[in-house]
Amino acid sequence: MYRLGGSLHLTLHQLRLLLATAQEGSVSRAAERLHLTQPTLSAQLKQLAEQVGLPLHERVGRRLHLTEAGRLVAAAAARVAEELGQLENELAVLRGDQGGRLRLAVVSTAEAFIPRLLGEFRKVRPAVEVSLVVLNRQAVVGRLLENQDDLYIMTKPPAETPVSAVPFLTNPLVVVAAADHPLAKRKQVAAGALVDAEFVLREPGSGTRLAAEEFFAARGVQLRPRLELGSNEAVRQAVAGGLGLSVLSAHALGPHPEELGIAVLPVRGTPIPARWQVVAPAGKRLTPLAQAFLDYLQERAPRLEAEAGQRLALAVAGAIPGR
Repeated sequence: MYRLGGSLHLTLHQLRLLLATAQEGSVSRAAERLHLTQPTLSAQLKQLAEQVGLPLHERVGRRLHLTEAGRLVAAAAARVAEELGQLENELAVLRGDQGGRLRLAVVSTAEAFIPRLLGEFRKVRPAVEVSLVVLNRQAVVGRLLENQDDLYIMTKPPAETPVSAVPFLTNPLVVVAAADHPLAKRKQVAAGALVDAEFVLREPGSGTRLAAEEFFAARGVQLRPRLELGSNEAVRQAVAGGLGLSVLSAHALGPHPEELGIAVLPVRGTPIPARWQVVAPAGKRLTPLAQAFLDYLQERAPRLEAEAGQRLALAVAGAIPGR
């Protein structure tokens, strides 16, 4: 039993229930996540509110919102969960275990390389359990603000909140078009030549989109989105289908971009420089396992950069192996 204050007794189980409900914003979704029935979870939350002596949540429309008391208890629950996770990993180190649980949240562009790196990492430490969440940047930032995971991987950390950010990998961004696009035959393309071009872009707030908008705005070009899509695969398919130009990470091109029906345009000033960063809330103490994975990423980064550079050079030069 976790004792909060002098006379208030809350169990770890109750704190976890409230934390899950706060994160999901819905009793029904929290119950599903916790493998409980909705009436059981509602009864537990009611009992917790009675122990606290104040309402912990209220419903506005279809979404559940925490009261001020609920936010205080949920914040305490998050701190307890983090400390217990830290304790579990530190005890594992003392026992000589190579296991533990690693929780990662990454932006969807990172799915081009993070799953493979995780697989390689688990070959070295097969007892490690991994929770990987792949979302758009806005959702990953939301999880970061709530401190739901051990590490967060993105290119543009939020400026509105203090964070610790460790760059580990370059992320060159390139302009792509359908393979049969007239500009694909040019040796060089000025940014101004794209002033009337239609673009297929990621959703607003995407790190790739933000970098692309900054790059073109500095050259007097305002991007004209014809489509806004939520994944790199959807963007690639739309570009290959001739729906517009786009900006993608070189890591997302695949080993043979030409086989996807797309071409990299040699736009002057590109690749747009960006860097992948491992982000955590400022002051967060990394677990030994999270630190080990960060070290692993930094060790493997040169190989990934070489692979991305090779793909980019082939795509820009039009050198297609085997043809």
